[in-house]
Amino acid sequence: MFFSRRSILSAIGFGIGGVVCIGLSQIHPAATSIYQTLAAVLLGLTVLVVGSGFNDRQRSPALWRLDHFLPFLRRKRLIGGRPHSIVRLAKSLLPDTFFFDPETGKEGYFRKSLRRIGGTFLSAPMRRVSQGLFLGLFLWSFFHVCWPYSARPQTAGEHVANLRFDTIDQQNGNIAFTSGETISIPVAEGATRFLVTQSPFEETPTTLGRFDMVQGDEQSIQLHPVKPLSPEQLTGILTQTEPFSLHETDPNHWPSHHTENLARKEIWPAEFFLTIDPLVSLSTAIASRSWVWSLISAAVILIVCLLIPRGFCGYICPLGTVIDLFDGTIGKGVKRFRVGREGWWVHIKYYLLTSILLAAGMGILISGYFSAIPVITRALLFIGEPTQTAIARGLHLMAPIHAGHWISLTLFAGVLGLGFLRPRFWCKYVCPSGALFSIGNLFRVTERKVESSCIHCDKCVTVCPFDAIKPDFTTRGTDCTLCQTCGGVCPTHAIKFVERWNTWDLKPVNEPPTGETRMGRRGFMSFCGGTALAAIGGIGSATLTKLFGAKLDEASRPHPIRPPGSVPEQEFLQMCIRCGECFKVCPNNVLQPMGFDQGLEGLWTPEAKPDWAGCDPSCNACGQVCPTGAIRALPLEEKKAARMGLAVVNETTCLPFAGQEACQLCVDECNAAGYKAIEFTRAGTQQDENGLLIPDSGFLAPVVLADRCVGCGICQTRCKAINVDQKQLLNQSAIIIEAGPDKEDRLTNGSYIKPRPEQATTPIQNDPFDLPATGGQDDPFGDLP
Repeated sequence: MFFSRRSILSAIGFGIGGVVCIGLSQIHPAATSIYQTLAAVLLGLTVLVVGSGFNDRQRSPALWRLDHFLPFLRRKRLIGGRPHSIVRLAKSLLPDTFFFDPETGKEGYFRKSLRRIGGTFLSAPMRRVSQGLFLGLFLWSFFHVCWPYSARPQTAGEHVANLRFDTIDQQNGNIAFTSGETISIPVAEGATRFLVTQSPFEETPTTLGRFDMVQGDEQSIQLHPVKPLSPEQLTGILTQTEPFSLHETDPNHWPSHHTENLARKEIWPAEFFLTIDPLVSLSTAIASRSWVWSLISAAVILIVCLLIPRGFCGYICPLGTVIDLFDGTIGKGVKRFRVGREGWWVHIKYYLLTSILLAAGMGILISGYFSAIPVITRALLFIGEPTQTAIARGLHLMAPIHAGHWISLTLFAGVLGLGFLRPRFWCKYVCPSGALFSIGNLFRVTERKVESSCIHCDKCVTVCPFDAIKPDFTTRGTDCTLCQTCGGVCPTHAIKFVERWNTWDLKPVNEPPTGETRMGRRGFMSFCGGTALAAIGGIGSATLTKLFGAKLDEASRPHPIRPPGSVPEQEFLQMCIRCGECFKVCPNNVLQPMGFDQGLEGLWTPEAKPDWAGCDPSCNACGQVCPTGAIRALPLEEKKAARMGLAVVNETTCLPFAGQEACQLCVDECNAAGYKAIEFTRAGTQQDENGLLIPDSGFLAPVVLADRCVGCGICQTRCKAINVDQKQLLNQSAIIIEAGPDKEDRLTNGSYIKPRPEQATTPIQNDPFDLPATGGQDDPFGDLP
């Protein structure tokens, strides 16, 4: 029998749990990524248990049987037991040539194909398929979900104008409107439209509600309100003297195309892999002394790894898959740098983990330099994102690079280059995320076991990608990932993957002798020395980072412009993992990685660059993909009220203030973005011989309304693009965004929305010096060639 009753019940339980988690993700959107993580893991365990029937030999008793490797085939061997239902189904659908012939010992096409791909594919195909799927999911999330340029603004649509109120039907609530002219654009019955009116004394139109079309002809239209009208809306319809119009879309609707586009594409959370790297959330929580929501996802993956020890490393981690690809294509051809299986390097990952956690305890977050997922995410950001932008949008739209980029790429190249020492050297001996999983392995429930039929052929030791097999062919429990490659090469089928306490027919331990003993004097001294070096490394890196860090207490230090929704600066530096996910999802590369402006402490953290582009008012993506909460996940209404900084006009260089020429670029851009935070004042006025002001003398100059400005930087982007780059009238933008105390909102929690006072003065209309808009409507967010 290939499944015990308890194995079947376990599979059913995992499957039901996964379905329940999928349901919960729909009920509780705030924790969607957590529930999706749980669902994926539980459903994956279901597949793993069900797929264990690939091994078609008669197997020993077990509570949980997690075997899913393809067993080693011997010529004319006797088959024990009945093939699994999956195998039987495949044989009923495919020709016999696809399968092994037990009479002749001839392999089928299936095994031959896997052998051509590689030996490890033949031994453990499920693991390789899992690695490929998760790497594909990672790349899909990065290059598709986080690609912001597929968003398109909502079109204004057609509208019907010059409507006048006629009557209201008291019985059904229908409202009739007539037109003094022929309605040229017919409105279909059942269509939904917005009823709008605008007073000549108001700057913006007023939306009076949403209505369904009941009937209409060339002279009249009857509408029915979608929702009951408020007294204010009804009064506005009955008393309005200005004509009404019907619009397909609400003209006062705040643009939200980037937000909606991300939500539509994000079937799977873009930050999924970052949230399940436990070192990311654990170190962040320690450094910031706060709760990090992704701790739940990290705890889930650690719990799952009790059932599949270090399963993250063997089946999920995209960095490990990339390292596998590098080792299999480039690294295997270089043998001169190879090192042995034993040496001081085998415990580097534990010392590195200790250093990272000690530094986090001192308030310095360095895990982003070494954690598996931030390393590969940042590498893709600095390699893949510029390539994608250059191909899809043009070389001129690639953000500039600096020394920080090259440092990150050098680190990534070092991770791959370690493969010249041994295949997957990084994963075996260096990766601190793997060290955390290895510690979790101490509490594992399942384990690789070797039965007494072992013939000491050494094939399992040779093929193991994690050096998890001892010289006596038993298992190093902290290193094994249950990849099961060893099971597929064992000629006697002596290897099984079962519960940890399974002792059925096991081979004797230390046979042949391994030479391993309990920790002796040299081992103890080595442990003490390594721990001391780890402590020195952690404390030293924290001290060095603070010494050459942000130094927030110095008033002369510049304040970087952080993304909207960023927590206070000190907490931000302790929570930002430097993964780069926010850069990828940001339209027009507004957010760019910092160099050494804040020393080591600020390296690779996000900073808005208004000279390059402005923050799009329809986007809140950076907070949605942040895995640690350094950038809060704000609804769009909150985001548009969160101040990044404050626009400041340089009156010595601003063209109207300097008396050079009229200019209203910043005003046009701010109005087009919907903030309306810049007004006109008159500058450079002249007096007549009697000391009286000459009417209309001077220029209209911009004045920033501090209570309306959010520091999006769109004004600075346009001023630089036109007056600096194109016309070359200025050396730098005459309006710039400044951050710092009283100029930005940096909240750990709470709302950013404040009652905004009405505009103090109305922008001057029909002024002889009022210029036509020079670019605000065509390109309000700085996407210039």
